[in-house]
Amino acid sequence: MDKILEGLVSSSYPLPVKRVIVRKVVESAEHWLDEAQCEAMFDLTTRLILEGQDPFQRQVGHQVLEAYARYHRPEFESFFNKTFVLGLLQQGYHSLDRKDVAILDYIHNGLKLIMSCPSVLDLFSLLQVEVLRMVCERPEPQLCARLSDLLSDFVQCIPKEKLSITFCQQLVRTIGHFQCQSTQEKELREYVSQVTKVSNLLQNIWKAEPSTLLPSLQEIFATISSTDASFEPSVALASLVQHIPLQMITVLIRSLTTDPNVKDASMTQALCRMIDWLSWPLAQHVDTWVIALLKGLAAVQKFTILIDVTLLKIELVFNRLRFPLVRPGALAVLSHMLLSFQHSPEAFHLIVPHVVNLVHSVRSDGLLSSTAFLVQLTELIHCMMYHYSGFPDLYEPILEAIKDFPKPSEEKIKLILNQSAWTSQSNALASCLSRLSGKSETGKTGLINLGNTCYMNSVIQALFMATDFRRQVLSLNLNGCNSLMKKLQHLFAFLAHTQREAYAPRIFFDASRPPWFTPRSQQDCSEYLRFLLDRLHEEEKILKVQSSSKPSESLGCIETSLQEVASKAAVLTETPYTSDGEKTLIEKMFGGKLRTHVCCLNCRSTSQKVEAFTDLSLAFCPSSSMDSLSFQDPASSPNTQDGGLMRACVPASSEEPGIYNPAVAAFVCDSAMNEGMVGSPPDEFCSTGNNSVPNESSKIFINKDVPQKPGGEATPSVTDLLNYFLAPEILTGDNQYYCENCASLQNAEKTMQITEEPEYLILTLLRFSYDQKYHVRRKILDNVSLPLVLELPVKRTTSFSSLSESWSIDVDFTDISGNLAKKLKPSGTEEACCPKLVPYLLSSVVVHSGMSSESGHYYSYARNITGTESSYQMCHQSEALALASSHSPLLARDSPSAVIEQDLENKEMSKEWFLFNDSRVTFTSFQSVQKITSRFPKDTAYVLLYRKQNSTNGLSGNNSTNGLWANGDPPLQKELMDAITKDNKLYLQEQELNARARALQAASASCSFRPNGFDDNDPPGSCGPTGGGGGGGFNTVSRLVF
Repeated sequence: MDKILEGLVSSSYPLPVKRVIVRKVVESAEHWLDEAQCEAMFDLTTRLILEGQDPFQRQVGHQVLEAYARYHRPEFESFFNKTFVLGLLQQGYHSLDRKDVAILDYIHNGLKLIMSCPSVLDLFSLLQVEVLRMVCERPEPQLCARLSDLLSDFVQCIPKEKLSITFCQQLVRTIGHFQCQSTQEKELREYVSQVTKVSNLLQNIWKAEPSTLLPSLQEIFATISSTDASFEPSVALASLVQHIPLQMITVLIRSLTTDPNVKDASMTQALCRMIDWLSWPLAQHVDTWVIALLKGLAAVQKFTILIDVTLLKIELVFNRLRFPLVRPGALAVLSHMLLSFQHSPEAFHLIVPHVVNLVHSVRSDGLLSSTAFLVQLTELIHCMMYHYSGFPDLYEPILEAIKDFPKPSEEKIKLILNQSAWTSQSNALASCLSRLSGKSETGKTGLINLGNTCYMNSVIQALFMATDFRRQVLSLNLNGCNSLMKKLQHLFAFLAHTQREAYAPRIFFDASRPPWFTPRSQQDCSEYLRFLLDRLHEEEKILKVQSSSKPSESLGCIETSLQEVASKAAVLTETPYTSDGEKTLIEKMFGGKLRTHVCCLNCRSTSQKVEAFTDLSLAFCPSSSMDSLSFQDPASSPNTQDGGLMRACVPASSEEPGIYNPAVAAFVCDSAMNEGMVGSPPDEFCSTGNNSVPNESSKIFINKDVPQKPGGEATPSVTDLLNYFLAPEILTGDNQYYCENCASLQNAEKTMQITEEPEYLILTLLRFSYDQKYHVRRKILDNVSLPLVLELPVKRTTSFSSLSESWSIDVDFTDISGNLAKKLKPSGTEEACCPKLVPYLLSSVVVHSGMSSESGHYYSYARNITGTESSYQMCHQSEALALASSHSPLLARDSPSAVIEQDLENKEMSKEWFLFNDSRVTFTSFQSVQKITSRFPKDTAYVLLYRKQNSTNGLSGNNSTNGLWANGDPPLQKELMDAITKDNKLYLQEQELNARARALQAASASCSFRPNGFDDNDPPGSCGPTGGGGGGGFNTVSRLVF
């Protein structure tokens, strides 16, 4: 029968005839044959299967072999023995090579035919050895796939026990050698299918024998971390990632990142190759593992690896976004790489040139998933442009390309950036190491205490959080200048962009410290603030003079915003004597004007003077004076005593309005308060600004509904202190006024009105008094209620343009029969005045912590306030409030002011308040600010910063509207950006070195650290280690200058 079959398949008969005869041969298998005939038939069919010249011959061989093996099983079992199979695997078949896939297919089918025979167990034992040998020879993907098919059907052939681990490791190495040379889709699909079969085999082995998983993963890492330049592992290894349980991520990443035997070069190679795996189609979880490894490296502060890999692979990852099949994973990795690389714009700028083309390409591909992808990509791009603002030439085309997609809110952008930075990564992957020293969760930067410099740190943080002032400073072109403003700009830029948890302001401290301040001694933050603003003001005036004398040279130190000039024009239309273009930055931001009005009570002549101020010093008023001011019209009681407090002068010069005069000290006289004396400096030119009262039409009245002290006594508010500040003062006794009209000292009434309000109102609470009896300085620990909204009475007038900077001529009032308050009004003032209550929002609070003026600690609360917060409503409500106050001596409970403040308090949960305590910055709330003194009696508000609620402001309409100022702040000068980038890289290197040093001691190191924040039982203020460092503390007897 074998001869007939052999002649038939090689004959020239038509195929239909051959098929009929083959069917007869197959049917004859049921008949008895002797062993020799069966062996001859098995040998012929084996030759047809393995060496058949065409598919028909191979098909005939399979059909006849299966039929005769089924009916003559003992004979086939004898034919298909260990020796025969071993010969096929080791020597091949005649001319057929042993690595030919046909041999494996033949063995696979043979095992199916003798599955029920006892001899199959011997074949299983043989194959367990042979398959291990085969994978060690690194078979091609096709042969390895056929071997996987065989082992998937006959798991008994898979090596057991220790050999199974070796088999898996060798199979991983084999996959690492896979290559596909073809670029044709058909061949590529076949290649992917072959790799998938092999990876599925490994998955099945891992499930059946879990002990093989970890050695396999170690082999994967060893393969991809190889630094051998002659070997490049196959991307096909990506097919294994989807089979690794996600629950093992934490353990594996910790093991890899903390293993001292893993060199940086190896880790870099491994990470780069894992990123290459994003190209592998159908592989799941590759992005998850890549991101986990990136986070793990950040957690142990191996920033050098992260920087190298990001810069090397960021463009490759971005290019993967063009392929829909791998787009989701590539976007996830790209987002993490960009958002975590926050110390420099270098990585982002590598992909910027390709963004527009990608957006246009994706929009035109017509896929349903494209729109959702572009929304995610747009959010990522906005975050990066926000963080690295200042490159309009690069960003304008991108903004045009993505203008149709939603832009995330600033709060969302900040949250994303704060959570993504390397120094913000969770340290759970390296819990045995010390806590990361990166920025806190607030995203804000602290200031290192350089030795009792908390007075400077608290002031700088308050100024930095004054958004408009910060933006103005950062927008100045100060290249070539070595001014104090340049150093402040440098400090602000680092506070905004450094990756450090806290910055050391040594250069700025040395440049801004008043000469009379003893180094490393505690000082008065209010005095430092006045000195700083004065220095900046005087410096800019000098530069303006130099600039005007050299018009051909651009010093670049006096840039002003045209929109700011326009916004101020409406405010200054009634004060033509002041040109906003001539103002310094300090005058624009903090400068206001006060008009002092002195009326002789004998002849009724008046003198007036307009002076500039940058801050108002508010004295504490006696409770009797508070009651008087709260419940009666002060203008109707000209003889009301003020309690005798010496209220601080607003410093001024006789030549021109000054910003600061260090000769003028701000202190309160306790003895004068106790004795009920009328107090005021006798020199009228020194008594320049803190003892004044507006007319009743613009008078602030204290709200009765103020907090109550435990004993029932009302807690004064800032509004009360401001009311007392503006109250009339009767000059009698030693403080009599020299009237030129009377040519003698006379009793007089002095009032003060604010005629021009500042953008930022600085209020200093005079908490330090001098006890003349005991000759010591004491601190007034009274609690003061801090309103979120403060309304400042401003009387703008056009009738005193000629009175600028000089006293007016005396005016005689002959009619003395009317109301005394009206008699004290200058002629024409009532018609000219335009009383208005200007609303201010609380921006920051500097707190002094300590029991006396001789020592203590400063820290500050602050929040972000922009010019867009309810400005329209605030302005209109404030006008209504001004009209209401002119008709009613007291503000009702439901007044517009109360409504406004209540609305702000209702929104407070969405606001961000920060506590700046030297190096430490934490989130807090306005409730904490309000309750600080009640919880910690020695911690009292000292300096307050209020921001005027404008309908427009100097920078709000600038380039931020078109997205070029993506984060609201202006772009930094290249010199500043380069300095910050350089320092950020240095910082990451420092952190990496520290982490490596700690890793050497990890086995014995403790895992405890103090949480970022302070316990409710401890005050936030301290100069000790827990309060921001700097030494001194509460026990250090240091001087405070007042």
